[in-house]
Amino acid sequence: MNTKQVMARLKKLGDEKRRAFNAKRGAGDNQFGVKTGDIRKLAKEIKVDHELGLSLWETGNADAQMLAILLVRPKDLDTKQLGTMAKEGTCEWVADWLNSYVIKKHPKKESVRERWMKSRDAMTKRAGWSLTSERIARSPDGLDLAALLDRIEKEMPKAAPQAQWTMNMSLVNIGIHHPKLRKRALAIGEALGIYSDYPERKGCTSPFAPIWINEMVSRQKA
Repeated sequence: MNTKQVMARLKKLGDEKRRAFNAKRGAGDNQFGVKTGDIRKLAKEIKVDHELGLSLWETGNADAQMLAILLVRPKDLDTKQLGTMAKEGTCEWVADWLNSYVIKKHPKKESVRERWMKSRDAMTKRAGWSLTSERIARSPDGLDLAALLDRIEKEMPKAAPQAQWTMNMSLVNIGIHHPKLRKRALAIGEALGIYSDYPERKGCTSPFAPIWINEMVSRQKA
């Protein structure tokens, strides 16, 4: 299957309601509105195809980029390509899939993490803090968590909304997984107030750091 054929398949799978849903999360006009389940089914049909994945990514189409994420081989991307993709994945869903399925599986992710955290590009910064959030939760050895809290307290209020999301995840993971710093993490979240008025969905935990931290800690104790 080539790029033209895949794009035709994606177009047929497009859904107007999904287009509107994606638009609220950063997707522009270059999308068909394909449901994630349908993208996964198509990826399973095609199987891994690195070159096709790169070609689909270059279309800039949000649905094609999500499919591309499932087709490429992370280890076959160099860090320059990885950085370009992090910057270009401007839709929330694309960015989150890219972080989960490509960036976090890349063998050289640690070599770009700190540099990306300092980036002026919002999506690159988002990816850098996403990597940091993962390290905080899974492999914090070598991280200065107190210094990270200082940075979050100082930088998060001025950060672009895209980057605020993963900075908040880092704050939350410090509060959840590191009891000695929990009180300070809660205090920072309360003082910043970011996501305090976030509309809650039924069955979902609020992203407001104090609520999120306390909820997860309560579950751990239970």
